[in-house]
This record gives sequence, C-alpha cells and structure tokens, in this order.
Amino acid sequence: MIMIEHPRISRSSDVLAGKPVIRGTRLSVEFVIGLLADGWTEADILTNYPDVSHDDVIACLAYARDKLSAE
Repeated sequence: MIMIEHPRISRSSDVLAGKPVIRGTRLSVEFVIGLLADGWTEADILTNYPDVSHDDVIACLAYARDKLSAE
C-alpha cells in the first residue's frame, strides 16, 4: 500500500489524543467532515474558523478519501 502524504494534516499523541488535525490547529479532520455532513458549506467553515483555509478543507476531504480507500 502506498502512503500518501498530507502536509496540511498532522497527528500527535498530545493533541486530541492523536486524532488527525489541521496542522497548527486543534480542529480534527473528523470535525470538519462532520460539519460538511451536517450541511455546513465551506464558506460557513471559513467564516466561523478564520484560521482554516480553503486548502485545509480540501486536505481534510483528501485525507478522509485516502483513509477510506485504504480499507
């Protein structure tokens, strides 16, 4: 299996118990995907979380896609 790098996503055991987060934040990939699943638009996320960028949202989606495709 090929490991795909996600430079905008990080994991550290001392941040959210090792969940993947947007680098430099405490916002987990799971949280961002959950917001989208709940009907939030990207614009809603960017407005409510000003430290998050368009590229961060795309990175969360790509990370989730790659994790699911590895199953």
